[in-house]
Amino acid sequence: MLMDILYILIGLIVGVIIGFLIARHIMKKQLKENPPVNEEMIKALMRGMGRNPSQKQVNQLMKQMSRFQ
Repeated sequence: MLMDILYILIGLIVGVIIGFLIARHIMKKQLKENPPVNEEMIKALMRGMGRNPSQKQVNQLMKQMSRFQ
């Protein structure tokens, strides 16, 4: 009985560790493939919409984006 509980606990701990390592690897891969938004991307996006962005507008958008991350 006690050994069964010990096996379950060890299995859960190993599973959590393996899950964490896999999730970390996937997140690193995703960030490498899709980097976070930077100022140049925002400027290009606004130019694509036909607007010439000022630095103030870019800074405001960066603040808004950082609040959601």
